[in-house]
Amino acid sequence: MTAEPGGTTLEDFLADPANCTLDLATFVARCAKALGLRHAVVYLADLQQRHLVPLTDVTASLLIDASLAGWCYRTQSLRVEESDRDGMTAWFPLLDGAERLGVLAVHAQTLTASSLRQGRALAALLAMMTTSKRAYKETFVRRTRTAPMQLPAEMLRAFLPPRTIGNGRVVSTAVLEPAYDIGGDAFDHALTADHLHAVVLDAMGHNLLSGLTSAVALAACRNARRTDADLRSLVDSVDQALTQWLPDQFCTGILAQLDFSTGVLQWSNCGHPTPLLIRDQRLVVDALAREADPPMGLRSLLSSRDRRVHETRLQPGDRVLLYTDGVIEARMADGRLLGLERFADYVIRASATGEIAPETLRRLIHSLLDSRDSRLRDDATILMVEWQPDH
Repeated sequence: MTAEPGGTTLEDFLADPANCTLDLATFVARCAKALGLRHAVVYLADLQQRHLVPLTDVTASLLIDASLAGWCYRTQSLRVEESDRDGMTAWFPLLDGAERLGVLAVHAQTLTASSLRQGRALAALLAMMTTSKRAYKETFVRRTRTAPMQLPAEMLRAFLPPRTIGNGRVVSTAVLEPAYDIGGDAFDHALTADHLHAVVLDAMGHNLLSGLTSAVALAACRNARRTDADLRSLVDSVDQALTQWLPDQFCTGILAQLDFSTGVLQWSNCGHPTPLLIRDQRLVVDALAREADPPMGLRSLLSSRDRRVHETRLQPGDRVLLYTDGVIEARMADGRLLGLERFADYVIRASATGEIAPETLRRLIHSLLDSRDSRLRDDATILMVEWQPDH
């Protein structure tokens, strides 16, 4: 792939070791020049997915819900418009697998099939670079925060995985609010060769110790999962860790795993709200309702029996919702609690329009926060698993 006359090839640019140490803004500018593009800017979504924030201070932030760039982010699709620079602007989604990072703006005098291919190549490259660099570049964190973060939230955020993961058969996506002041809620999801693992936790209280409880529980889950432990052993690992290190603490939770080849879903309910199953645009009432075991960290209440693991088989297109009670206890503008039926109805209506799963949760959590009289009474976490084996 060659640039305009006088430019260099992208291969030559990437082969130069000096370019690998550039800050991302400089890398974008030089890489765009190597591709023969006029100008390019990276915009990253802020923590609450309300704004697209440029990595440079030259350009203003853009509203995700009120801009063409935001449309590109919301739909994960290319958008093109006339540019203020007397040319054209193409907006490309920045995607790390299933995770939405932001968008890339490419400005050019004219847009051709070749320049669009070059823009897509640059967006793919920058998505990988963004993921690798944001783990240690404070610039990324600072620019994507709009408020000071409380210490419990800072600790828990360090343990959380990307909001969205997936492959050609399954997608898992999550949101957690209040973003800057969470106490004990947490989520986790991960992929193995044939399973999706998903966890939602709600620790007792709303302080640093609550966050520490969830952090220890997440670490215990991951430690057991990485030794190929089964689901019951995962729960036992959390029980043992909390009993040993935080004997006065406990947390409720759902630990689940989905075989995305067969659709077999297994889960253990440890004192937590029952997961919801949405199938064929309707809530299947009590489909996943089972008697809950005691919270993790209170194994003595189990007497002599083991934790129970439940099992069901999903159908293609099914969506499973794991959530904390802060979601259904959120008070809406009309004064009523959100409740299970309204919660499920929102997801059903969104999925009926073909909206992608991460966007459904983004808009849902904003609807709980944005109305003048609505408010959260507690941390609110939602994790949604969508099984689409035919994708």
